[in-house]
Amino acid sequence: MPEQKNFKNFAYIDGANLHKGVADLGWKLDYGRFRIWLKEKYSVERAYLFIGLVPKHKDLYTFLQEAGFTLIFKETTYDGSGKVKGNCDADLVLKATRDYYEEAVSQAILVSNDGDYAGLVSFWKEKNVFRTLISPNDKCSFLLRKQNIPIVYLSTQKSNLIRKSHKEKAPDGDGTSQGS
Repeated sequence: MPEQKNFKNFAYIDGANLHKGVADLGWKLDYGRFRIWLKEKYSVERAYLFIGLVPKHKDLYTFLQEAGFTLIFKETTYDGSGKVKGNCDADLVLKATRDYYEEAVSQAILVSNDGDYAGLVSFWKEKNVFRTLISPNDKCSFLLRKQNIPIVYLSTQKSNLIRKSHKEKAPDGDGTSQGS
């Protein structure tokens, strides 16, 4: 097998799931360090971050792009109580599938703990492009765990990835939530 650096490794990141998952652990992720970690650990060439678009958070989006993420925006809606909602699951699955069929990706990394992605992971395994699942917290869906796949829990990387400064903003700190 060729060296990992010759692969076109892509990470597909559910932004709301990542933010909420790490927040549930009681700490904040340093997104700049996280992007570097993905590059060094998994040779991730492109890290797609799927996130709800809330115009007032343009500075956050600029920061994430400068940190090396390729942002894929989902138009947001509002629920009955006025809470912002932006569900990116379908967009992530479509982009990942399209990349496979366009032969853009060699190995795929998924960052989420949402069982809705079990079908995508199964597809990637079948096509021999699945590399690993990175679960934002220790509550990874059984639908993913039962697939007998490599899983990395971000809690094991806390010392490397915790945000030490209060200056940096985090995705989905904008009030968007999972769900449509």
